Amino acid sequence: MIASAVGRAGRLERRDTPTLVVVEAQLTPEGILWPVVAAELGLATVFLTNDLQRYEKLPRYADVFDRDDVLAMTADTNSRSAVVETVRSISEFRDVRGIYTQCDYNLPLVAEAAGELGLPGLSPHAAALARNKLLTREACRDAGVPAPDFMQVISAEQAVAFAEKVGFPCVVKPMTESASTDVALGRDPGEVARLFERIAAQRQDRRGQARPSGALVEEYCPGYEVSVETFTVDGHITVLGVVDKSVSAHPYFAEIGQVFPSLLPDRVTAELAGTAVAGLRAIGHHFGAAHTEVRMTGNGPRLIEINARLAGEDIPELVDAALGLATRRQALAMHVGQKPDLTISERRGAATRKITFPVAGTIRRVDGLDAARSAPGVVEVVLMVGEGDSVAALVSNHELYGQVRTEASSAGEALRLAEAAFNQISFLVD
Repeated sequence: MIASAVGRAGRLERRDTPTLVVVEAQLTPEGILWPVVAAELGLATVFLTNDLQRYEKLPRYADVFDRDDVLAMTADTNSRSAVVETVRSISEFRDVRGIYTQCDYNLPLVAEAAGELGLPGLSPHAAALARNKLLTREACRDAGVPAPDFMQVISAEQAVAFAEKVGFPCVVKPMTESASTDVALGRDPGEVARLFERIAAQRQDRRGQARPSGALVEEYCPGYEVSVETFTVDGHITVLGVVDKSVSAHPYFAEIGQVFPSLLPDRVTAELAGTAVAGLRAIGHHFGAAHTEVRMTGNGPRLIEINARLAGEDIPELVDAALGLATRRQALAMHVGQKPDLTISERRGAATRKITFPVAGTIRRVDGLDAARSAPGVVEVVLMVGEGDSVAALVSNHELYGQVRTEASSAGEALRLAEAAFNQISFLVD
């Protein structure tokens, strides 16, 4: 049953406007924008969450949840049956056209719910394979898609033994987290054992769901990393392009910047995109957007992971600015039974630099924000902290505190403009 309803609408009431049900969201300023995008398609939104407070500190929260066409409702969003029951209850008052999530933790559950409710969506099988990194690895291995060697390990001794087989350094990670949570490089046996113990000790993920036992140990693939942005429509995969990603210094793998389209040669991006498409086919991805991460090594591309959703953070804004698309709108359109419009009308460039901190502390002073905002090519400067706020050291994408985003006539120019604007900002941190 529905536990409660909160927000401007107060309670569930009959409305003639077709409705989209959104289940949870990513914890980013862009991650909660889906009700705004739904309104562009003429849809009202019911937002299901088990904890609305987790979103309250995000910029744009009020812009989203104070809207007349948005109702936030509490439900057990870690339970397929609870979500299905809640959507059926909503359907007694609304014309529910679709159910959607951008939140990795809820993707398989929402795929299952969509299937049970007869709504458009990705197959639960493909969603489950993409969600679990071990299952992705197994599907790619079986299909011959190049990827790191791997093993699920259930003890520190097993972790060290496999690490010695694939060589140091190696990557140790949980299987069902997102945003590079607890992903790190193990450089020696002791470090691998410590990383394993830290992961194995946490029985639940960041959204309160059970983690698979043990950890995943993988061969390290040195090289640069990209993401490949795609839409699958009627089983046909369209590659929108390749995003150049800047990743933090090891042992961690946080994303600190992106450029679109890639500055790499066409022959290289074609090879990277081909690996991503092969991975999508290996898991049976037949519907919707996908964000697939690939590394180019000295021995060719290696598939890192598949996210069966539109890219997170502000990558959709980069793609849209560069190609003249509206990818968020097209992703939602598919989930309410419409055909996406992927017609490219621009050939420009866009870039983002993320605001991070190398050590934890308290911000005492911020300088240069106005200079950054007025710099050439800048379309957005977001800072989610200010003087007196505490910040954590960068270990994952959860420690990103803002960004500078630029647009220009080319990707190279956008990148240089982003760097110039980003360098205007400085912090004094105790």
